[in-house]
Amino acid sequence: MTDVSTMTEKELKNKADELRTELSHLDRELKSIYKQLKLHRTNMDDTKAKRDELNSRVKGLVAKARDAKSKRDSLNARISSLKSSRNEVEDKKRQCSGEISDLKNKRDSLNSLSKGSVETLSRAYFADVDTFLNADIPLKHEIDLFERLVFMKERLDAAFDANEVHKKLVEAYENSKEVFASRDDLGGEIHQLAEQSQKYHLEMIDLYKQVDELRKQADLAHSEISSKIAVTAPLRERIDPIKAKMTLLRDELGIYLGKLEDIHLEKDEKKQEEHLVVAKEKLDKNARMSLEDLKVLMEKGNLKF
Repeated sequence: MTDVSTMTEKELKNKADELRTELSHLDRELKSIYKQLKLHRTNMDDTKAKRDELNSRVKGLVAKARDAKSKRDSLNARISSLKSSRNEVEDKKRQCSGEISDLKNKRDSLNSLSKGSVETLSRAYFADVDTFLNADIPLKHEIDLFERLVFMKERLDAAFDANEVHKKLVEAYENSKEVFASRDDLGGEIHQLAEQSQKYHLEMIDLYKQVDELRKQADLAHSEISSKIAVTAPLRERIDPIKAKMTLLRDELGIYLGKLEDIHLEKDEKKQEEHLVVAKEKLDKNARMSLEDLKVLMEKGNLKF
């Protein structure tokens, strides 16, 4: 800063005017920054409120989506369990059907071999045995009868075996009734549960689609906030340096104004002294004096009442 003691009044005034102009410019710049910050802050507050509202909606929808997923998974677990039970039943049914079919085929084969019931074949067989043992028949007829007894014995054994197989068949039928009657409605229940599971699955998909869209909007709002922060940061960084500079300029201006005030006081004092001399001359000559003349004489103690 220039030494003010060597500066003229005009130089001091010019320098003071320069400082006032610079201060005015900085003040306008500072007000412009505050105005911009206020505008950005208002927009940022609105954007933050929008972002927070979107995130709140996302949180609510995610909770609903998770609930739908939980219900879907629970239904799918139930469906899986029912399918497992149904498969077990079907396996038992196939096993029973295979056993019954095998027994029927075996019985029918034996019946085809026996070609008669045990009772009928037994009467005929024992009648032939009695004839073979007790009747007086020709040798040729006896040989034919013996061969017939062997054949009848095979048929009778087959009939007995067929009866045993039939008993097993009846027992197999009785045992299979419970199997074939068990949970005939599993298919319908599985279908019903599958429809409910699909409903919750589609609901979950739709909710997550909404969540994705809202998250995009929330991310966009957050990006806008980040952009505004990036814009306002340089503005905020300018505030303190401007304030500091204005403080220095005001201090410097104060020095120049103080020096000007001293000069004005000196000039006023000089004018007052010159005025006092004139007033004293008027007083000595009893000349007409103005109110200013009287005031000067009174202030300097040259005139008392």
